[in-house]
Amino acid sequence: MSAWFGDHQVLLDVSLTMPAGQVTALIGPSGCGKSTFLRILNRMHELVPSASLAGEVLLDGDDIYDAGHRLIDARKHIGMVFQKPNPFPAMSIYDNVIAGLKLTGVRASRDEKDHLVETSLASAGLWKEVKDRLRAPGGGLSGGQQQRLCIARSLAIKPRVLLMDEPCSALDPTSTRVIEETMGELQKELTIVIVTHNMQQAQRVSQQCAFFLASQGQPGHIVEHGDTDAMFDSPIDPRTYDYVNGRFG
Repeated sequence: MSAWFGDHQVLLDVSLTMPAGQVTALIGPSGCGKSTFLRILNRMHELVPSASLAGEVLLDGDDIYDAGHRLIDARKHIGMVFQKPNPFPAMSIYDNVIAGLKLTGVRASRDEKDHLVETSLASAGLWKEVKDRLRAPGGGLSGGQQQRLCIARSLAIKPRVLLMDEPCSALDPTSTRVIEETMGELQKELTIVIVTHNMQQAQRVSQQCAFFLASQGQPGHIVEHGDTDAMFDSPIDPRTYDYVNGRFG
């Protein structure tokens, strides 16, 4: 996969397999294309007017960029949680969770919606905290709770892959721990790809890592990828060693 914004190339020949049922962490300094790569994975890159790309994104062998593949299907199968929690602030907690159903054209009875709200909030580790105030505005929750509400909203459309772009960077340590525990539970059912600048977090939550780098005005590329423990304990490339040990970035 290669990508551009106008004439500026931001990714060059990035190729990565993200195994099902695992957490893959994308690490590297700011500006090396990690978030661009993540947004390419559910066709958000193309929302930028000047953006273009070359390559393919295969989900079980099917290219989500194929002309016969609907955008709405790509977004349904590949959910996204952003750096800053973005619930619909005036919408209730309940309505936030089921918002994706309307967007994807899924019809459900009231009982089905009730069940979906409970299971999605439970999977996101939020049900016990909000079950008695589901009609309260989502914007009234704490930052950590809002982020878990966004995770529940993504889970409600039953994605197969969940993309997370620095989901804990705006949160306190306690909320971060809860989100990480939630990720550990979710990977039993989902494939997760997370962008993080926190090396300790990458070690804690992922089974596989990919180290991105863009040096001397060159486009971002993957320097090294593989098993997380190996990447941190005995990386092959000296640049990986320097980065994971805090010598730059």
